[in-house]
Amino acid sequence: MNKPDKQLFGSLNMSMRNCTSCNGPMAEEGSVEFGCPACGATIRRCYRCREQSVEYVCQTCGLRGP
Repeated sequence: MNKPDKQLFGSLNMSMRNCTSCNGPMAEEGSVEFGCPACGATIRRCYRCREQSVEYVCQTCGLRGP
């Protein structure tokens, strides 16, 4: 079985950003990225989750927000 090209797939994974709430891709317009108000860790929100006020949980400190 052929192994995937590590260089190609490594670069794809590094450029992929996902929403903190739904884990969906952040490719759409209207998405935001900001620092957690409590600890400064990066929180990413896609347009859909922002519009529907889907809760997010900071993976570093556990802060919950709308």
